Amino acid sequence: MTVLVVRGSRQFLVEPGEEQGTDLGVLEVPEDVEPGDTLTTHLDEEFQVRRLRGPDLFNHMERTGAPMMPRDIGLIIGHVGVGQGDRVLDAGTGTGVLASYLARAGADVLTFERDPEFAEVARENMELADVTDSVDVRAGDVTDYVADCEERFDVITLDTEDAATVVEEAPDLLAQGGYLAVYSPFVENSREACRAAREVGLSDVVTQETIQREMDFDDRGSRPSTGGVGHTGYLTFARNV
Repeated sequence: MTVLVVRGSRQFLVEPGEEQGTDLGVLEVPEDVEPGDTLTTHLDEEFQVRRLRGPDLFNHMERTGAPMMPRDIGLIIGHVGVGQGDRVLDAGTGTGVLASYLARAGADVLTFERDPEFAEVARENMELADVTDSVDVRAGDVTDYVADCEERFDVITLDTEDAATVVEEAPDLLAQGGYLAVYSPFVENSREACRAAREVGLSDVVTQETIQREMDFDDRGSRPSTGGVGHTGYLTFARNV
């Protein structure tokens, strides 16, 4: 069981029974370590032990590119209502952040990543997230899979340039009432996904831009922060009739 040891901004992933070097001394992590424990370095500096949660995984998973941001993932999960026992088809695995969140919400996820090396990294990240029993990471093109697919899924999530190609097959892939969610950083791809969803007769088709602004509060007053990027991408949702 990988855990997180924390002191302020210092965070380290550790395995029970291992040592962790820090700038505040060496931590000896006992085999029976549990979230909530306090560990002390050989310099008597204390660290707190935490159980890994979704935001921790986002920060500590090995990355093979720019992962989907937690705010986008939250909107997807909230919109499609993914839950225990749902079957999800995911494409564009990347780091695997979305797949791990979906699995930790109770879904069984079949996810496709074109790059075999990226797929292997995603498998390792699924081990870190403790969802290897719920996530099947396959190296390959999802369009090859859907061409002969006879399965039905409760949710389809796509983060690929050719998402519209899969959307065209959505009525035959989704269970009745099932949801589609397409993420893209570019509005052109979102437009194509939206067009495809409408052409094949999906309902409740909508595209939304994801914008989030952090607030600054000080003695002078309150205002949105001028730092950071508020926009992350576009989300297209649709539902099978």
